[in-house]
Amino acid sequence: MSSIRPSVEPAGDATNGIPRTTAAASAASIAPSAPRRRPSAGPAVAVLVLVAVAALIPLLGPSVALRGTGEARAPGTGGVTLLRAVVFGALCVQLGEVFVARLARRVPGAPLDRAPRGWGAYAAWAGCAAALGLAAVVANGNVVPQQLADLDIGRLHDSRDGWLALVEVNAFLAAAVCARSRRPSAAALPLAAVIVAEALRAHPPTEDFPLAGSGLTLVHLTCGALWAGGLLYVLRILRRWRITAPEESVAVLGLYARGAAVLFAAITVTGVFSTLRRMPPGTVMEQLTETAYGRTLLAKLLLVAVVAVLALLARRRLRGTAGRLGAYAPARGEVAALGVVVVLSALLTAVPVPIRW
Repeated sequence: MSSIRPSVEPAGDATNGIPRTTAAASAASIAPSAPRRRPSAGPAVAVLVLVAVAALIPLLGPSVALRGTGEARAPGTGGVTLLRAVVFGALCVQLGEVFVARLARRVPGAPLDRAPRGWGAYAAWAGCAAALGLAAVVANGNVVPQQLADLDIGRLHDSRDGWLALVEVNAFLAAAVCARSRRPSAAALPLAAVIVAEALRAHPPTEDFPLAGSGLTLVHLTCGALWAGGLLYVLRILRRWRITAPEESVAVLGLYARGAAVLFAAITVTGVFSTLRRMPPGTVMEQLTETAYGRTLLAKLLLVAVVAVLALLARRRLRGTAGRLGAYAPARGEVAALGVVVVLSALLTAVPVPIRW
């Protein structure tokens, strides 16, 4: 009989002659694995529903808001709502990227070289196309043109609305160039010009204290764009860095959450004062249900309340010591709801302004 025995590694099993690592691997493969919890489809369905609602607002929103109010619907209200929604959305996307990229640079160890690819250039070109469409409406006497012969380019140079429309077109062009340059943050300047033009357009000189109204709109629109667009880019960072740099991605979300609280406060204050300028205190409750502007504003307020609840939920999960990435789910619902808010804001610019009495 041979005295040769199976060779065993120092860390192996002397009884069976099997290396311990191999035995452990075999045991792990045989042991029943814990059942994985499937992610719920509820949040994804809710996001899809919100996206569908946002898409239907330009199509059905004007008719629903004006039904039974006795107010006349201006021609092309749906088209103007869609174009204005694209302008607002482009502002949100590009300005939000500039804002969050600045926050990310404040996080030690953040892998900025692996940041999500910016959508700023695409957003700027979409905003430029929508601004051109709105300029064409101005060139046709604030009516959606049916053919090229309807356009009167001279109106763009002879009217205040025409000049403001041209400013927006050129500002988006400049923002697109900045987005492809070595300093994408430089796009903040032309985007600021777009916001100023929108604020001036929303308050013509014929109304009482137009500069006060423009100032309120300026702050409201700027904070809204930073809030919605910033959250979108933060979510993209969370998704991109969730494996390679999870702590840094959560730190970026934390910085954004602190800034978002200030933005929300500014949006609330300016929104209240803007509403009181449009609707005197004694008529607010009546006009919220009996005018198209009031109904649209009411829908926007209710949705903003939902957004605030989702933001508080995400902030609560963010403060927890475990599972901080759990803040991603409510934040995703928040950004989808903010997208609907943006479209409702566009609808507010197209429906008739309530009459003060």
